[in-house]
Amino acid sequence: MSQPISFFSGFQPSDLLFLAEAAWRTLLISGLAISIGTFFGIIFGWLLYEGRIWASLTLAPVLDIFRSVPLIIQLVLFYNFAPILGLNLDPFASGVVILAIYTAALVANVARGGIEAVGQPMRRAARSLGMSYWQDLRYVALPIGGRAVFPAWVGVALGVMKDSALVSVLGYVELLKASQILITRTQEPFLILSIAGAFYFALSYPISRYAARLEQRWAHA
Repeated sequence: MSQPISFFSGFQPSDLLFLAEAAWRTLLISGLAISIGTFFGIIFGWLLYEGRIWASLTLAPVLDIFRSVPLIIQLVLFYNFAPILGLNLDPFASGVVILAIYTAALVANVARGGIEAVGQPMRRAARSLGMSYWQDLRYVALPIGGRAVFPAWVGVALGVMKDSALVSVLGYVELLKASQILITRTQEPFLILSIAGAFYFALSYPISRYAARLEQRWAHA
């Protein structure tokens, strides 16, 4: 008499590799979104600072929408409506686009606060030394302001890394989606989620520690 075949099986070493690959996908999509979003966020922050009136009437409301609407709604709407616009994007590309826009919306206020943190006397002194506007912005406002708001940016980056788990609703197999797949098969949620949490910690902790060391170095510079 043949033995019955069970759908469920225990956690296996190959499952750990599956989670590690998913962690890499989480790091990849987060890294791309944070890098692109930070770049555009700095530009948006500068526009908010310089174009106070027109930017508050045009750019600021758009950024507020992306900051206010839940990220999962943005992901689902964009993924389903992008084909109507002729954009046939896979879950990874769609996730990068929305996470980058979301990051840019958050970083914009951080960047504006950083520029505002540099006092006008210091900027006027830079101009009096013969610096152009762009030299003042590059060598004075952005470096000094960046140090002031660096902890806030780190918080945004770590938050976006955790929020990348929401891309799983599009079918992208990142760390959370991989955990759900294994939980369904193994019926061991505590073990799987513990390992997934350890991977998230392994991704986030080095960033926070490096940021803390960088701040200490700046403080003693």
